[in-house]
Amino acid sequence: MKTRGALIWDRNQPWSIEDIEIGEPRAGEVTVRMETAGLCDADRHLVTGDIAMAGFPVLGGHEGAGVVVEVGAGVHDLTVGDHVVMSFVPSCGTCGPCRAGLCNLCDLGAGLLGGAAVSDGTFRATARGRGVHPMALVGAFAPYAVVHRASVVKIDPSIPFEIACLVGCDITTGYGSAVHTARIQPGEDVAIIGLGGVGASTLQGAVLSGASRIFVVDPVEWKRTQAEKLGATDVYPDLATAAAGITAATGGRMCHKVIASMGRRDGDDLEAWMDLTARAGTCVLTAMGSTVAAQVPLTLSMRTLLQKNLQGSLFGGGNPHEDILEVLALYKLGDLDLDGTLTREYRLDQINEGYEEIHRTPGLRGIIRFTDADR
Repeated sequence: MKTRGALIWDRNQPWSIEDIEIGEPRAGEVTVRMETAGLCDADRHLVTGDIAMAGFPVLGGHEGAGVVVEVGAGVHDLTVGDHVVMSFVPSCGTCGPCRAGLCNLCDLGAGLLGGAAVSDGTFRATARGRGVHPMALVGAFAPYAVVHRASVVKIDPSIPFEIACLVGCDITTGYGSAVHTARIQPGEDVAIIGLGGVGASTLQGAVLSGASRIFVVDPVEWKRTQAEKLGATDVYPDLATAAAGITAATGGRMCHKVIASMGRRDGDDLEAWMDLTARAGTCVLTAMGSTVAAQVPLTLSMRTLLQKNLQGSLFGGGNPHEDILEVLALYKLGDLDLDGTLTREYRLDQINEGYEEIHRTPGLRGIIRFTDADR
């Protein structure tokens, strides 16, 4: 089918709304009519080159929600009319990592930045006669997407699409970073660096896990106020102030868990994050900065002597097909505040304006709501 999508053709170029051709779903795939797509920072990293795809053009968007409109051969657990969320990491449930409980590291995810369909290595979207690389094998910045069944999670149709699209990345990543990767235990002290979309759900995951004291560091006053509303016990504008406050509050023992959800291209703050981490504690890196940065200063001897752990986290370290449903269930129960984020809607052709406004406005999350005019 012919439709439109937001493409980039080179680094440091704006999104270009262009005609694209979407193919039919093949075996193991479904076609989804997209209703909403989140304007996540990771897609902005595509523009800057901090995330390097295998080729151009790139169809952006990895946070998306919509309705199944066509089902390919071999797909038996989804039907036309099902409401779904896109999982930016596919999870097949049968490969080695999935069987080992590492569903967020599914073998199908090895092609996340490649763009070719995992079903057969070909492209489902084309533009100007060239194969289009969809971000995270999704490509949510278009009114339709053909994706592998492993990249789709069926959800309760009562969930608003503007909420549903956000759990495909930021919210589930943050929540899982606290609950699964950091494994926060009742009574532990926790520091959270950065209160963007990921950090806010990290904070709520820490609260639900029973953390004793939760220290939040963010330079934006509005975000610090929001952190207190969500359950932070102490807030700080910078790492130096946080270090002094946490030292005093813990008697120098520092935090059992530190979760960094503020991406930095050069990693200069890693040493400071580790300094906030207690002996035998864990510092979790859940932020998405540059995928090409290689230089990270870190004093290894002190980390060894104090037995501090440095742990990465992709998609919150859990199972996307279970965690997305868990997060949405907690939202329906009122245990997760997903409405509190200031969110603004844009049309597809306003995507560049939307990203500019988001970065001018602290705490603003943006989504694209697709209309008949886009299709």
